[in-house]
Amino acid sequence: MADYKKQCLVSVRGSKEWHGLAAASLQELLEKACKFMNLDFQKERVTLVLAEDGTIVEDEDYFMCLPPKTKFMVLTGNKKWSAPTAVDGGTAWMARESVDLQDVMELDGLETPKWKALAAQLKENLSNIIIMSEAELQTLIEVPVEDLSREVSESHDKVRVLQDTLQRVLDRREEERQSKQLLQLYLQAITRDEGSGMSSIAAVNTDEVDAGQQSRTPLLAVSIIKTLKEKKLPHLSLSNSELEAVTNEDSNTLAVALNWKTQKAVELQNSCLQELQNRSQQAQCLNSLATLSKKTKYQP
Repeated sequence: MADYKKQCLVSVRGSKEWHGLAAASLQELLEKACKFMNLDFQKERVTLVLAEDGTIVEDEDYFMCLPPKTKFMVLTGNKKWSAPTAVDGGTAWMARESVDLQDVMELDGLETPKWKALAAQLKENLSNIIIMSEAELQTLIEVPVEDLSREVSESHDKVRVLQDTLQRVLDRREEERQSKQLLQLYLQAITRDEGSGMSSIAAVNTDEVDAGQQSRTPLLAVSIIKTLKEKKLPHLSLSNSELEAVTNEDSNTLAVALNWKTQKAVELQNSCLQELQNRSQQAQCLNSLATLSKKTKYQP
């Protein structure tokens, strides 16, 4: 099997542009970055650091432990890393900028099926299950056991357990969707019983989008808009990058794109933000358990 190549994003200090590169090792990433940026690491000092906190990356084992799409900053000579203007609490890898993994591969001249890219994410960090969309989870479930086993370097039995886990995640999201739908119906019934007073107040708070906003163009992808329109609880169906795109969209523009009232669009954005926070907490718990498990395993 061909060596696994990690998808990375690199930039030089002071630049706002990020370039997608894939490398099987830290040395290969350094060489590709220098070639792409016309740098000669044999004639001048070139250092790779994490763009997030400035950590110098010079160990191959550490490089392999980093998740896909990690951002690296290239420093030349005696240049130093400078802190970003915003702090993300250490969870930036959970909500990367909307750079599609397939796009990163195409930038580096690779042609890889999407399921292989998803498998690579799981191989790097199993907690990436949490940030995947329902469509991505379903894609991995449908991959033949033999193929997925070869891609993640695990036995067939372990891969079957993995796919069962993916199915349970899908089932959990569906159960959560149904539970919330029942709760919404219950609240609607209570509202009707209390009379028209609350309904009139709600109508005041959910005025139609101002006609002046009609000319604004939504920035969301067509696939996201379709999911938001068709799903009862769409925030459970979206990936982290898609959730982030929805929360970052202007509320009025989102309302126009969906043909909703502004208040309903705001409520959707709040649900997406809450789902992002929930997944971040779940991932942190899984990572903590994995770290604890490794420490226990290697204790004398």
